Amino acid sequence: MPIYESIIGLEIHIQLKTKTKMFCGCSAHETNVQPNTNVCAICLGQPGVLPVPNEQAIRFGVLMGLALNCTIAERSKFDRKNYFYPDLPKAYQISQFDMPIASNGFLDIEIPNGERKQARIGITRAHLEEDAAKSFHTENGKTCVDFNRGGTPLIEIVTEPDFRSPQETKIFLQELRLIARYLGVSDADMEKGHLRCDANVSLRKHNEDGTVFGATFNPKTEIKNMNSFRHVERALEYEIERQTQLWEEENPPKTSTTRGWNDAKQTTEEQRSKEDAADYRYFPEPDIPALELVDIAEEMKKELPELPAARRIRMQQEYGLKLSDARQICDDPTLANFTEQTFSELIAWLDSLPELEGSEGEVFEKEKEKLARLVSGWLLSKLAGLMSERSIDIRTIKITPENFAEFIVLIATKKLNNATGLKVLNSMLDDGNDPTHIMEDQQLGQMDDAGELAEVVDRVLSAHPVEVARYQAGEEQLLTFLIGMVMKETEGAAEPALTRNMLLVKLKNLK
Repeated sequence: MPIYESIIGLEIHIQLKTKTKMFCGCSAHETNVQPNTNVCAICLGQPGVLPVPNEQAIRFGVLMGLALNCTIAERSKFDRKNYFYPDLPKAYQISQFDMPIASNGFLDIEIPNGERKQARIGITRAHLEEDAAKSFHTENGKTCVDFNRGGTPLIEIVTEPDFRSPQETKIFLQELRLIARYLGVSDADMEKGHLRCDANVSLRKHNEDGTVFGATFNPKTEIKNMNSFRHVERALEYEIERQTQLWEEENPPKTSTTRGWNDAKQTTEEQRSKEDAADYRYFPEPDIPALELVDIAEEMKKELPELPAARRIRMQQEYGLKLSDARQICDDPTLANFTEQTFSELIAWLDSLPELEGSEGEVFEKEKEKLARLVSGWLLSKLAGLMSERSIDIRTIKITPENFAEFIVLIATKKLNNATGLKVLNSMLDDGNDPTHIMEDQQLGQMDDAGELAEVVDRVLSAHPVEVARYQAGEEQLLTFLIGMVMKETEGAAEPALTRNMLLVKLKNLK
C-alpha cells in the first residue's frame, strides 16, 4: 500500500506594533474609530505622494529576523508588487522581492506525541511590506472597504516546506506568536488579525522501501482564510484527506491552486489558480532608497532578549520546574517575569529564616523540587483559579512577587495548610496585604498546640459515636471523615499529621 507524506510550508504575516503606518504618519493600531478615519493621501495612494519608511518597523523586522536565526541583509530594498484589487488603492503593494531584510534562518520546535519529537523548520525569508485595507461583504451583496488598516506594517515570514503534519504547523505558529510577544514587536493575536497564515500543502508518494516515488515536490494548494490555530490544523487535515483521495483515484493535483477554508462547512473551497512571482511584475520601488542594515543589525543584536525556548530550559534547570509547568509559565511573558521574581524573593526569604541553616541559596537548592512544586501548584492552579473567578490576571493583581514568595514560605514551613492557605490567598487578592499579617489577624496559623487540639479531637469523637463505632468495627476509611470534622471545627488550622496521629491513639484507647 503506498504511503503518502504531507509536505507543508507556511506564509505568515505579522502586524508590527508600531505607532504609525509603514510609509506615512497615520495611526496604525488605533481602535474604536470610524472606518476610513486613519487615512491620508499617502496610504490612499493619491498621485504625487512620497512614502517614507517607518524606522521602528525596520528595527522590529531586523529583531524578528535575528530571533529566527536569519542572516540579516547588509543592504535591502523595497519593491512594487503589482495587482489590482479593491483593498489596494495604488494597484500595487510596497513589499520586498529579491532583497529581503532577512533570510536563511530556522526555528526548532518540540512535538509532543508526534511521529518525530523535534523538528528544525527552515525560514526561507522574512521581509517587510504594507498591509492591504479590509473588505466587508454586506448581506445585500455589496462590498465595503475600510482603509484604516491599509498601510499597517507587516513582516511576512516564509518557511521551507519542512512540516510533515498539521500538528507541527500549529506548534510552530504558537511558538512564533510567543517569540513576537517576547520581542514586543506584535501582540500576534490571530483572532484579531495581528497574525495571519496561508498554508501550502501537497503530497508525495513513497515506495515500500521509503524512497520518494516520482517528483520530489508536486503541485501545491494554498489555503487561505484561517484565523485561528485550530482552523489551520483542521484545514490542513481536511486538505490532506482530500488530496489523498485524489491520489488514490489516480487523479492527483496537476496545477497549483488556491482554496479558502470554510469553517462553517469544515471544508476547503477552490478560489482561483495561484499566481507566480512573474504575475506580480515586481520592480524596485523608485521612491524609496535602499536600506543599509549593518549598523541596525548590530544594535538590535544587543536588544535581543532571552527567547521562550531558552527560558523554558533555564527555568527547569535553575528552579527545578517540570517541563509542562515551565512551558505554561513561559507562554505568558508577564507570568514568567512574576515567577522569576517570586523565586528570587523565595531564596532571600529562606536565607533569612533563623530556623533554617545554610549558606546563601543552599536551603533552596536542598528543597528545590519541593519548592518548585509548591510555586507552580499554587501559582498555576489555585491562584489562577481565583484570578479567573475575579476576571483578573497576573498583570492586574495586588499580590507582589515578594508577598507570594512569603506565602510559599508559610506553606513550606507548615504555618499554613491548603485550607488556610486558600483563605490567606483570597485575602491577598482582595487587599494586597502581606500573608503573615493576614494569617495573624484572621488567626489562621496552623494549630500545633497538642493540648488545644486534643480538646477538639475529644469533642469530635463525642459528637460522632456512630462513626466511631463503625471505625472500631473495621471501617477504617472513616478515619478520613473524622479528620475532616476536626479540620472543619478548627477551620482548617489543625496540623493534619498531628491530627491523624492523635485520632489513631484516642480511637485505640476507646476500645
